Amino acid sequence: MNIAHHNLNEKVFIIAELSANHNGSLETALKTISAMKESGADAIKLQTYTPDTITLDCDSEMFTISQGTQWDKRKFHDLYAEAMTPWEWHEQLFNHAKSLGMVAFSSPFDPSAVDFLESLDVPAYKIASFEITDIPLIEYTAAKGKPIIISTGIATLSDIEEALEACRRVGNTDIILLKCTSAYPAALEEMNLLTISNMSERFDVTVGLSDHTMSLSAPVAAVALGARVIEKHFILNRGMGGADSTFSLEPHEFKAMVDAVRDTEKLLGKVTYDLSAKSLKSREFSRSLFVTENIKAGDVLSMKNIRSIRPGFGLPPKYLKEILGKKAKTTLPLGKPLEWSDIE
Repeated sequence: MNIAHHNLNEKVFIIAELSANHNGSLETALKTISAMKESGADAIKLQTYTPDTITLDCDSEMFTISQGTQWDKRKFHDLYAEAMTPWEWHEQLFNHAKSLGMVAFSSPFDPSAVDFLESLDVPAYKIASFEITDIPLIEYTAAKGKPIIISTGIATLSDIEEALEACRRVGNTDIILLKCTSAYPAALEEMNLLTISNMSERFDVTVGLSDHTMSLSAPVAAVALGARVIEKHFILNRGMGGADSTFSLEPHEFKAMVDAVRDTEKLLGKVTYDLSAKSLKSREFSRSLFVTENIKAGDVLSMKNIRSIRPGFGLPPKYLKEILGKKAKTTLPLGKPLEWSDIE
């Protein structure tokens, strides 16, 4: 699968999530995108909503957060008013990212956001974890025919199945499922990354990880398990504060993660039993049959005058039993690698 110029089969696609980490400043957002590029991100992802497209300005207790999170006691509407990325910024942010060679796209939270993002010709869409149950939104988004990335942070098995059916129902099979734990930050014990390989097999889709841990190990483990997409929140400095600061990586941390992922890709390589040139050269350190004391022509070869030792320039040790008791064809000096031509 390709997203813009990026082939996911050839290289893990690493997404830096801006989210609310601009703290209301366009200048900060632009600087953050530049830092994302310097830290090795392939893509930047925004979130496209307004407080009124994502919730209601309502005083009911149901619209006040009470989840044991950093956002508790805040009204949904107030939080999203603070965290939103103004729509009038999107084109400038996308153009800046593209000028740096990055892929730029977003998560829409209602059909009007999809229409707006279509006007900007985004190359893909992301469905956020909390929107996976919004089947009409998934259908509307998937119908645009772009690759669709779906986070599964709050999803049951049936939720995932319904979301996939919605995409396929409108003819979109370019689907990426991201394993996700919707806790901010997420505990390592709650990640259950073995699900990644199971998702790939069960649903026959490309898989990845949307990671809210503060560990650099989770993306590495995910890639080892088959993840082709890694998404992490990015911030210039957690000391800036803001709605998502506590579970976002700073530039040096993000770069360390990218480097670790790229190293993991090299380590995984491919399934092969062929030896590299260096490994073939290293076979010289293997054991082989050598003459261990001077032997005269006609002497019997025995465990005393023939041994399996390093290096590996003689006959393989597997032939030891076969040559024991046979006679030397010619004089064999100490330290000579044994060859078939030495044996009568």
